[in-house]
Amino acid sequence: MAQDNLSAILVKPNEIKLEQRPIPEPGPNQVLLQMEVVGICGSDVHYWLEGRCGPFILEKPMVMGHEASGTVVKCGSEVTSLEPGDRVAIEPGVPCRRCEFCKTGRYNICPDILFCATPPVDGNLARYFVTDEDFCFKLPCNMSFEDGTLMEPLAVAVHACKLGKVTIGSVCLVLGAGPIGLCTVAAFRAYGARKILVTDLLDYRLELAKKMGANFTLNTSGMDEDAVTEKVLSLLKEEPHVSVECAGSEQCARLCMKVTRAGGVMILLGMGGLEMTMPFGAALVKEITSIGSFRYNNDYPEAIEMVRSGRADVRGLVTHHFTLEETQKAYETHRDKIGNPIKIMIHCNPNWKPE
Repeated sequence: MAQDNLSAILVKPNEIKLEQRPIPEPGPNQVLLQMEVVGICGSDVHYWLEGRCGPFILEKPMVMGHEASGTVVKCGSEVTSLEPGDRVAIEPGVPCRRCEFCKTGRYNICPDILFCATPPVDGNLARYFVTDEDFCFKLPCNMSFEDGTLMEPLAVAVHACKLGKVTIGSVCLVLGAGPIGLCTVAAFRAYGARKILVTDLLDYRLELAKKMGANFTLNTSGMDEDAVTEKVLSLLKEEPHVSVECAGSEQCARLCMKVTRAGGVMILLGMGGLEMTMPFGAALVKEITSIGSFRYNNDYPEAIEMVRSGRADVRGLVTHHFTLEETQKAYETHRDKIGNPIKIMIHCNPNWKPE
């Protein structure tokens, strides 16, 4: 067990610094984790570049990171399901458990949820981190720490699939082939989708979408809304049952509403602008259901089982590796698209060695 708790802290937009903080003590129902791998999420980059992500605004220095895995090193006095040495994936949001939303099974929209690296809550990009026992999930022996870290974006996709009622034979459209979009492809395939079309602006992302199970891909660079609509329907030869907006783009959201078949579902998953102009007339006459999908809700166990069983393979998302000391370089690599990044992993354990 290392004796330092080096932490990566966002001081203000465009400034991340490394700082030693005390190693926290777990409460009765908590565990102390030696952090192993933390992924960079698009929301992290928004905070770094702009000081905000959607309605969440950085107002004071904040430890970064929420996609993570770790090793249990110490347990609180009332912990029963974990012990030192357990390898776990970490669900990064701990709700209040008392409000109406928690009590009716929708803890992901708890107004008092403490979510890692969402202002003002510190994240877990550090040597050590304390969290509640019941938001840690043991990793099967055939899953690595990197797999565990990827359970966060995969759980986002699983949640969207459940909301969209994706099933065997579904025809699906994914707009945006970043990590969330690519995880959505993997989840759609695991749920039995018959056709999956993915759009993006970058060819290297679309190539990975094919490897992860997309039947069709479309680079929409330079295409207007009508041209994209026509091409999507031409490729699929039918309207999708479920369309998922993963890019945080108004144009993509509008496209979902226009192409989704009557009685179908469009899901807003990408975190974009707070206001959009949408063609709701199209949704009205086709009785399209429009759903916002936010984070996850008891979806980690299913995401883990998808990967353990081989129904979903998300390992191909990982493109870059950095140490905790190289956090600034990792973020710059994401921003500048150096080496065609998809998912960048930061290794917090000082004993980690690159393969």
